[in-house]
Amino acid sequence: MPADKIKTYGAALYDALRQRKTIAPLIDQDPSLTLDDAYAINLDFLSRRVADGERVVGKKIGVTSKAVQDMLGVHQPDFGFLTDWMHVEGDIDIDAKALIAPRAEAEIAFILKRSLNGPGITAADVLAATESVAPCFEIVDSRIDDWKIKIIDTVSDNASCGVYVIGTERLAPTGLDLPNLHVAVTKNGELLSEGYGHAVQGDPAQAVAWLANTLGAYGVTLDAGDVILSGSLVPLAPAIKGDRFEMTLSNADGPLGTCVANFV
Repeated sequence: MPADKIKTYGAALYDALRQRKTIAPLIDQDPSLTLDDAYAINLDFLSRRVADGERVVGKKIGVTSKAVQDMLGVHQPDFGFLTDWMHVEGDIDIDAKALIAPRAEAEIAFILKRSLNGPGITAADVLAATESVAPCFEIVDSRIDDWKIKIIDTVSDNASCGVYVIGTERLAPTGLDLPNLHVAVTKNGELLSEGYGHAVQGDPAQAVAWLANTLGAYGVTLDAGDVILSGSLVPLAPAIKGDRFEMTLSNADGPLGTCVANFV
């Protein structure tokens, strides 16, 4: 796709973010868009945010569940970027963060101590490069009308990422049975959903390895200090002002950590 068209779509998504509005699905505007075009739009969108003062602090994996993949008609995850502006400590102010139609996902975050540069990265390499893991909520959002997204739309729109919040606990990855970690999510005090680490490509570390290898093809690395969101362990849930989500991450010995997403 010509560079000017990439810039046009990147600018449209950037304007939608800053003006808290949605636009028509990109694939409807131009059915010829390819997945490579979508990643190019993603990078243009990101470049505008960086020029506006945001700093890249990590990456995220999306579209990890079979249900979402079937909905989008794809059979692989996608990725987006995390910036410092997207990191929320404490309550999530929906208005301040210009969220349009947020949805909460309970995830496991990886905090890296060493860089990972694909291809050829394995799950074992990921664990060796990880300083700690932590319970996390990603709050996904969409700049596309009514969440009417296909894979081209969500990839272009930074994998539909809004903001994220990480719990205070930091867990050493060594000795953790990541595929069998259990998460329970409550919404406003009532149990909402439960899931396990193996919901993410069989193993969250394997999902991060996929990300490192896929990003390597685009000349992008996972860097020391990066926060990596490895994908949702449970179905995403709509959120509005006043909602409080809490996730508890556990193993066979009991709770390991919690994370709260409180919307104000």
